[in-house]
Amino acid sequence: MTAAGVTERSLIGRLPRVRGRLTANAPLAQFTWFRVGGPAEVMFRPADLDDLAQFLAQKPKGVPVTVLGVASNLLIRDGGVPGVVIRLGRGLVEIKVAGTDIEAGAGALDLNVSLTACEAGIAGLEFLSGIPGTVGGGLRMNAGAYGSEFKDALRSAVALDSEGRRHDLEPGEMDLSYRRCGLPEDWIFVAARFKGRRDAPEAIGRRMGEIQAEREASQPIRARTGGSTFANPQGFKAWELIDQAGCRGLARGGAMVSSMHANFLINTGNASAAELEGLGEEVRRRVKEKSGVTLHWEIRRIGMAEAGGAA
Repeated sequence: MTAAGVTERSLIGRLPRVRGRLTANAPLAQFTWFRVGGPAEVMFRPADLDDLAQFLAQKPKGVPVTVLGVASNLLIRDGGVPGVVIRLGRGLVEIKVAGTDIEAGAGALDLNVSLTACEAGIAGLEFLSGIPGTVGGGLRMNAGAYGSEFKDALRSAVALDSEGRRHDLEPGEMDLSYRRCGLPEDWIFVAARFKGRRDAPEAIGRRMGEIQAEREASQPIRARTGGSTFANPQGFKAWELIDQAGCRGLARGGAMVSSMHANFLINTGNASAAELEGLGEEVRRRVKEKSGVTLHWEIRRIGMAEAGGAA
């Protein structure tokens, strides 16, 4: 073993050299909105797009890769995440104005994209201020809020495949539908271009203010949560089904269904990922029993259950 604690047989010892940072057994809970979850076997923070592409091209075959943004809609299980967790950071957060378009790296916050558009007098991207995530995550799940989705404002996107090859994509090539993107799961979005239209910054700012006020009045945004837990089934609202099943305020250990908005799970302070996931599954069971409707998770759940714990 070297002074840095790396052996040739360990995963980090088998990975290619990078200009960014590789960290073994890296804590992840601190990066998630729920503040729960085990560590990454290895975390990689690429220096820039070229660093990421080279890493994907050179990494050993069969090493699993997971991409992490700000983890606002993510539940990491207590046993942690095997393989490499790629955290898109400083090298992929730039936002540029191009006429009435906005170009953004996948690590850029949706809120910052909408703020940049507002300052430039570009309307049509106000809804992004109501999505607490990054551009990359929004592309992967076709995120939406307040009557609009990513696909409505998207002009083009850039992704890297599992071998690090670049793909320039039009929205029609991405098979975007409600909370879904049909591209291969191992493709990593690295950039997007959004289309807008001219308007007065003051008018745009007012609409963004209305969205923020509505969020604060109806969602537990100050709590340790993960955003909307379940996707709305066709013809229904998930929160109404959860309410009708008597689940508002339901608790399991330190996990609770929000009393403010029934489609939000909350870590009241000491919840485990297993408790949050188990509570979500209990909500699904009760809703199915009450209404016959099956809820599907909108929150992405990754990683392994803790040894000896529930899956």
